[in-house]
Amino acid sequence: MTTRTTILGGLSAALLLCGAAASAQSLTITNARILVGNGTVIDHGSLVVRDGRIAAVSAGVPAASAGRVIDAHGKTVMPGYIDAHRHVVQGNPTEWLEKTAAHQLQDFLDAGFTTVLGAIDPPQLIEARKRIEAGRMKGPRLYVGAIIPLAGALPPSPKAAAAPPGDPARTDPARLPLGTQAAPAIPREQTLRMIEAAKAAGYDYLKTVMNATPGGPEIATQKFVVEEGIKRGMPTITHAVSVRDTLAALEGKPALLVHTPHIGDLGSDPVALKRIIDAHIPMTSTLQVFLPHFGRDGKPLFRDGGPFPFDTLSSAGQGPVNARLLWEAGLKDYGYGTDTQWPPKESLFDELRALSLVFSPAEIVTILTKNAGLATMHGSEIGTLEPGKRADIVIVNGDPLARSADLLNVVTTIKGGEVVFEKRP
Repeated sequence: MTTRTTILGGLSAALLLCGAAASAQSLTITNARILVGNGTVIDHGSLVVRDGRIAAVSAGVPAASAGRVIDAHGKTVMPGYIDAHRHVVQGNPTEWLEKTAAHQLQDFLDAGFTTVLGAIDPPQLIEARKRIEAGRMKGPRLYVGAIIPLAGALPPSPKAAAAPPGDPARTDPARLPLGTQAAPAIPREQTLRMIEAAKAAGYDYLKTVMNATPGGPEIATQKFVVEEGIKRGMPTITHAVSVRDTLAALEGKPALLVHTPHIGDLGSDPVALKRIIDAHIPMTSTLQVFLPHFGRDGKPLFRDGGPFPFDTLSSAGQGPVNARLLWEAGLKDYGYGTDTQWPPKESLFDELRALSLVFSPAEIVTILTKNAGLATMHGSEIGTLEPGKRADIVIVNGDPLARSADLLNVVTTIKGGEVVFEKRP
């Protein structure tokens, strides 16, 4: 009798948990100013979520509600934020997973980010994703890329050799004059083994870094990586930070360019500008990398936490200028990405500083939501508040269409219909 009672009690508890989870995936938001994300704005509207997906978005009061009812009190309801180029894991990966991950991933939700693309992260981020999906941890929807080298290493430049250990962007070879030496090729069999290992580990993307050398193997290897990735359902995302390397990357036809080129002036190179536009490849912003990040003491810092290298400062201006030139020329799939390890809200503040130089508040909303969703290649599921899409939603105190700074005022974050952050009064 005791055993039977225990079993029944366990079943009842499990059913209650299932019921709670199911109800958490359905809710109704009323009295909201809704930014659908496709250009539509509903000044006095409501939104209904059923089973984790958006069921209805309409003006006025909903015809039928579902689950918990949230009164937005006139606040702005908009799609969840998306960082389509981030480096999430910091320090020792094992220690990060066990000691830091839960807090850090919740920070993303608190800042309004419901989706994050970890462009180069260790398998521990994939394990964190499993824990999130199993309900053992809270965090954004995670997509992860594995690095696949395009060539062997050349001897470091004198500047790089003399530099202390730290962020390689301080001595980026893309900043140097084009040398005369070709980088050594990597055997195809070795590249294929790396791709197969990434697939087996659960990675979503293959990440390449394009630093083309004269007569080097980089473009041919990029084409090979793209082709093999397509066979395995793994799109290739490519780092290219100069105009020269961006043009080289285009020859391999990656699915995403994860940087705005910030070395080289597209304004003086209309042929290059047209080639990038005609390739129809989405791009992420990552403009803040070469803006100083100011700590609490006001000192200008680089993304590795060290002093800011002011010999790279020209990129802080050239990146936004090239971004606007690309936008005006027709690159509309330009999405938000940070390429940083600063806390999510601080990164959002920094990227907004750079984007606001050349984009309007309304354009920034699109870059942060719809376009960033397209950059992850999951735009059919996320990025706008349209029926059928995942119910990834933020409630913001303010009007982001008038003031980009209001994007920092997140009061509620909803991921897949579940409230995962609520700001206390």
